[in-house]
Amino acid sequence: MSIVLSGIRPTGNLHLGNYFGALLNFVKLQERDSCFFFIADYHSLTTHTTPENLTNNVRRIMALYLAAGIHPEKSTLYIQSDVPEICELYLLFNMLAYVGELERTTTFKDKIRLQPGNINAGLLTYPVLMASDILIHRSHYVPVGKDQEQHLELARVYARRFNNTYRCEIFPEPEAFNFGANLVKVPGLDGTGKMGKSEGNGIYLTDTPDEIRKKVMKAVTDAGPTAPDQPPAEPIRNLFAIMELVSPPETLACFKEQYAQCTIRYGDLKKQLAEDINACVAPVRERFNDIIRNEALLKKTAATGREKARASASATLKEVRKAVGISEK
Repeated sequence: MSIVLSGIRPTGNLHLGNYFGALLNFVKLQERDSCFFFIADYHSLTTHTTPENLTNNVRRIMALYLAAGIHPEKSTLYIQSDVPEICELYLLFNMLAYVGELERTTTFKDKIRLQPGNINAGLLTYPVLMASDILIHRSHYVPVGKDQEQHLELARVYARRFNNTYRCEIFPEPEAFNFGANLVKVPGLDGTGKMGKSEGNGIYLTDTPDEIRKKVMKAVTDAGPTAPDQPPAEPIRNLFAIMELVSPPETLACFKEQYAQCTIRYGDLKKQLAEDINACVAPVRERFNDIIRNEALLKKTAATGREKARASASATLKEVRKAVGISEK
């Protein structure tokens, strides 16, 4: 059985891109693989979030994981800061990480440009902490986006470097994992690119019906087709792509036919799309609203995840300490 690990920073919400692009697949994966899902609260501190926001966001992301179908008995769902073994491995990997290679990472260059007044050491060693997250469970596969491929490669470097330095075979070299050739990429509502929090073009799993309707009605379109069978522009392709995920096939076919015949009314398309998104999101939103009020369930989930994650992490760290020459107390 393969070990698959995925982490998400506690931003407080998840959008349709997270749901269709990863979460639904994770729900299937947990039936066959050993899956670890964690909430990366340490990583978020590189931007100096407020304690109140961080605490609340961690709770919300955990509730959203549960609402989306992640099962704490089938998977290991935990909070990063609940596993101190990660920090010890992070320290040990820092002894093997070179400043030059960290300074060359694209994400570090991007971050220092975006927050020039807060260039902290955590930003520089972000890939080392990420490698520790991955390797503490000796993960085989990690679902990563394009922006994280360089970090995963560094995790492979540190696994190999540790094994070679200490003449051991503790760490596997993790591989990038996707959910198949037909990986779902959910476009945004602004006419270009993918749906994302930073882009402000997303529909969130906790949005109310009215919020969803307002967002969809503001989605970018064009002046409409001027000739039969004219290929749709990107903003219209994006709306059709979202409709393909949330609407009945006959609904999508109807609007595509209207477009091909130059009779489409974008207002009608948007109204239907909004209702179909609402129907898709409603069960998750309702479960979330129940779970977020259930403090006992959230605490039990965190405690179960902490116990399972620490059992895995401590087993790895015991071998690491022995390899390095640090005696067990």
